Amino acid sequence: MEGVSTRGVLSHLSLLEDQASSRGSRVLQQPSRVKELRAKVEALTSQRDQLKAEIQTHKNLQKLRPSVDKRRAAGGEEDMDVDSESSELLRLMARHSELSDLLHAHHLIGGYDVIKTRQGKGMCFSLATAYEGVYLDTYNLEIDLRPKVRITRHNIPPFIPLNNLAEQSDLQIGLRAFLDTVSQHLNAFAGRKQQLKLVKEQHKSVEVMESNLLCSILVLMFTVPKEKTPLLCTLEYTNHTRCLPTRVHLDSEDKRLPDAPQWKKNCSLLMEVPVHRALAAIRKSRDIV
Repeated sequence: MEGVSTRGVLSHLSLLEDQASSRGSRVLQQPSRVKELRAKVEALTSQRDQLKAEIQTHKNLQKLRPSVDKRRAAGGEEDMDVDSESSELLRLMARHSELSDLLHAHHLIGGYDVIKTRQGKGMCFSLATAYEGVYLDTYNLEIDLRPKVRITRHNIPPFIPLNNLAEQSDLQIGLRAFLDTVSQHLNAFAGRKQQLKLVKEQHKSVEVMESNLLCSILVLMFTVPKEKTPLLCTLEYTNHTRCLPTRVHLDSEDKRLPDAPQWKKNCSLLMEVPVHRALAAIRKSRDIV
């Protein structure tokens, strides 16, 4: 009977998860998605920290079930303990269902920090940027919900094509996709900017000859051991959603130097590894001073 009870509990959990998944699909298909966002956002902001801490509960389910099964097999005097742990399992399953609903709400707005504005008529999203585990700048984007979804205020750099991104995503139905794309652009920009900062701090012998506000162009001058002329290295970042260059070009008065096998290898490294790390490897191989 106890085995049937356990299977019944697990079948009930599976049913709850299927219902939650079905409910989530229906929400995403509704045209009035903004209304759902507004309804969920208040609960989400107040319970975000709790959610992060208690998500561990889901993992505890997997740890507890083998223990219950083992004690059931032993039988006898341990029946009381098994019943107690079965009750605990039920409690954790109920909590898991609650957390699943919160996670669904969290994912509706993409996990961004958000507050209501203008008595609930708008929302202000905070988009944090980070690189290599270090939090950098945070940008704010305020969006009106009525009479239609539109951007009202923001402090996002002007070279981020905000209006074009909004048109491509269609704010009326693709708010999360829009936020994700803007976040990609901002984090890529922050990453390129941070790499430039690290180059200046960590590689004093490398001279930064040119860069722009978007950090999409970077021209470096290398001093090559035993060479009389310097070597210019141009890194172009044409994909503004990435931190790595799409093209690396070398130039020197000594035309043989850029075509040398070692420098072809170095160019490939610069396209695959963040520039400050690539320079450390190139220096270690003694190709630059």
